[in-house]
Amino acid sequence: MITSLQNPLLKEMRKLHLAKYRREQGLLLLEGTHIIVSALGVHYPLVNVFCTNKWQLRYPEVWEKLQVCSERAVIVSEEVMKAIATTVNPDGVVASALWKNTPPPPLININSILLLERLQDPGNLGTIIRTAAAANVDGLWLSGDSVDLYNPKVIRAAAGEWFRLPMGVSEDLKALITNYQDQKVQVVATRPVATKTYWEIDFTRPSLILLGNEGAGLSDELISIADEQVTIPLGAGVESLNVAIASALLLFEIKRQKKSF
Repeated sequence: MITSLQNPLLKEMRKLHLAKYRREQGLLLLEGTHIIVSALGVHYPLVNVFCTNKWQLRYPEVWEKLQVCSERAVIVSEEVMKAIATTVNPDGVVASALWKNTPPPPLININSILLLERLQDPGNLGTIIRTAAAANVDGLWLSGDSVDLYNPKVIRAAAGEWFRLPMGVSEDLKALITNYQDQKVQVVATRPVATKTYWEIDFTRPSLILLGNEGAGLSDELISIADEQVTIPLGAGVESLNVAIASALLLFEIKRQKKSF
């Protein structure tokens, strides 16, 4: 059992709180039973696993699998667990995992792709990922100036679906969109002042949905190259919807039109 806060392995895990170090090491920080069980379920490559004695006794079968499926599995004290975790009240298990990049599939044979520009809130991104997976979206693209896709808060908010949805980060969204358009994918931008409502679009066609920053929305550059602009009608006096809610409305309208329930 590791009990010292000066343990070198503990210090390496604590560095994963920082995006810079996660990128340098190519590692993720996974926290919580549900997240780690989800990672096991898709055979995600785990490196180091740390749990408390109390957690190990509560989940003996999961612990047994973790010992087999990770490079190292260690029991630590409650104090050490609190130092490793980013949450205030960790449930007793934390792991590092290899940074596995699975971008959205090739342009052929897609139904729907979600593209997010300058998204900043990790909770919003995680919720959108969870929603996109539930709506059977083919994948998600994120602009390079958005919140870190590998942020532990994003992974937690996605509630296990982070591992299942193909996702990628692009530094050139305009070129990416143009590439989709060349493959006959319609590009639909969300905009408060658009004249069409989102249910007026034919989403039985392959579609790329553009959603923007929580406060500023989409950039003029991306709006200008979209094939369609749509709005979500709101009641009097309501300025906007949360971007995660907006994404859910559009993605499930696609699902409704395709009758894929």
